[in-house]
Formats: sequence, structure tokens, C-alpha cells
Amino acid sequence: MRWLTEEDIEHVAVGATVLGTGGGGDPYIGKMMALSAIKKYGPVQVITLDELTDDQWVLPASGMGSPSVLVEKIPSFEQLEAPLKAFENACGRKTDVVMPIEIGGVNSLIPVAVAAMNNIPILDGDAMGRAFPEAQMVTFHLDGLKPELVTIGDEQGNVVTIQPADGYWSEKLSRNVTISMGGSSIVCDYGITGKQAKESVIPGTLSLAQEIGTLLKEQRQAEVHPITQMVKKLNGYLLFKGKAMLIQRKIEGGFTRGEANFDGIDFFQGKGCKLHFQNEHLLAEVEGKPVAMAPDLIAVLDEETGMPITTEGLKYGARVAIVAFPANEKWRTDIGIKTAGPRYFKYPYDYIPLETLVKEQRAND
Repeated sequence: MRWLTEEDIEHVAVGATVLGTGGGGDPYIGKMMALSAIKKYGPVQVITLDELTDDQWVLPASGMGSPSVLVEKIPSFEQLEAPLKAFENACGRKTDVVMPIEIGGVNSLIPVAVAAMNNIPILDGDAMGRAFPEAQMVTFHLDGLKPELVTIGDEQGNVVTIQPADGYWSEKLSRNVTISMGGSSIVCDYGITGKQAKESVIPGTLSLAQEIGTLLKEQRQAEVHPITQMVKKLNGYLLFKGKAMLIQRKIEGGFTRGEANFDGIDFFQGKGCKLHFQNEHLLAEVEGKPVAMAPDLIAVLDEETGMPITTEGLKYGARVAIVAFPANEKWRTDIGIKTAGPRYFKYPYDYIPLETLVKEQRAND
């Protein structure tokens, strides 16, 4: 059991953006929301899965929509509060603990603000181990749980409550409501008991984000570059180093979709890399061949500082390191790959684990 300090929030924001694979929303917005809530309402307690009791009621809170839109429409405290209260009224249960639905920039910190406002703890864990673009892409869905109730709120004070048939319908209906709300919303879904959380939640990811953020922010003068340290910590790989050249982005279907092209630098000189994204980076290709793909994690980092760059924050000329990390084992199951693998996103590949792709790439170099 511990309490989040202002310095912790700074570090979580950075680390969650790495794990958020380019998505999950602008970390600066999430950081300011969390810090403002803590300043106004008091500190937030963090509890682990081991500290949960089986009968406690755990509720995720998150933002939905295009990260590009969220930059223009920063949620108010009232917007953060309304979906949780609507969920409690609809299900007849008081929320004991909030949690992140994903570990991504703003979506790791929205529940911190909600926890502060309601004087309840936040759970050290999430339902993705990264960020994914769609609502059914959670470990709850992989374990057969359904989002029996979903509440969605906007900045105008509108709140919509739905009872979807399953995770796919939750995504479809919530996304259309969010588009009608102007492209971004606050959502509460997948309310679960402590017992269910212990079976499905990926543990310790809030702490992991904090550790990564601490490493990147405090190890810049270290003998070993912080990118190298972080890659080792996450059992990851450096895929490419390059300069951002052509970036194509558009808001489509409630997502920020596009691709980014890079020209190689240093020992990648003469090669090209292309990243495909739908809010999050989902596929990396070097010289037209895949080197990493969802559900494994792909992150873009500033080459010099190691600080993460989101899909909407990437700009022409940026010199970057592109890294990748293995997904949690839940995502490497048949249902995990079916739910969030490359074929689901209509990329022309069957899923190949990151370590296999990297081995093949290095063998061909």
C-alpha cells in the first residue's frame, strides 16, 4: 500500500506513454488532470491485487476517441465524475476501487483523478498491459467477461448508459456515441469484483510505468543510455533508428489512423522503416518486411533523451529510436491474437512473435 506523490505522477505519465505504444492519449493532459485533482481533493492510495478483497467492486475509468481530438477537448472534473456516478446508479453498487483500463498516457492518469475526486484507491494493474484502440481488446474479454454496463459522458453534461451484448458491441455502440459527442468521451465499463480482478487484471503495470518514467527522466547522464536500460528491463529490442520523413494521419471512424515513414541513421543508414497505427502503433516494417506487430508493443522514442513520442506528437525531422517489447502472455493465446493480432487490423500477416521476427531480421543483416 502506498500513496502517489506529484513526482510519481510525472514518472507514471512518461512510462505509461512508452507502454501505451504511441496511443492512450496525451500524457501531458493526463498528468495535469491527475495533479490538479490531487491538489484539490487530496492524495491517492495505490493498492495491489493482493490487497483487494474478493467482494470489493472495481471500476475502470478511461477516455475514448481520437487522441488528436482529446488535445482540443480537455475533460473537466464534472465530465470525469459523471460516468462513474451513472454507473453506480445503474448497477446499484458503490465503487470501492478504480483502475486503468489500459496503460497509456492519459488513460493511466484519468483514473488517478477519478480516485482523488472520490477518495478511493486506484489499483496497480490494468486490462491490457499496453494501450489498444478498441474496447473489446481487454483481458476481461479474453477471459469471457462481458461489459454488461457501459456509461459514456461528454463535456456538455450528456451521459449515455448502454447494456451491450458483448465486447464487440460495446466497442461499436460506445464508439458511435463518442463520435456523436465530438470525437472524445469519458467511459466507465467492465465493472468487476475483486475476485474477478485477481483472475484477469495484468498486475503491477502502474508501478512498472513509474519505474520506466523514473529511469528515462533520471538516468540521462548515466554511462549506459536510458533507452538501452529500458529495453533490457522490458526484454525488448531496438528495431530501428531513423529520421521521420513522411507522416500521414487522419481521423476516421473515431480513431487517428495513418502511417509514418523513416529514413535510417547510424547503422540503419540506407534502410527505411514504416509504422502503421490506429491510435497505437500496430505494425513495424523495415525494408517492406515485418519486424514487430500487435499484440506486441511498439514504441517511438526520442533518440537523444529516450522520451516517448505519441502518434499525434510525431513530427517531420524527428530523430527517433523505434523499440519493441513482448506482449503479456494473455495476448499470445489464440483468443488474444484473434482479438488484437495483425489480421484483425487487416494487415496481411499472421502473427509472429517479436523475438522470432528480430532473429530473422538479424540473420538477414
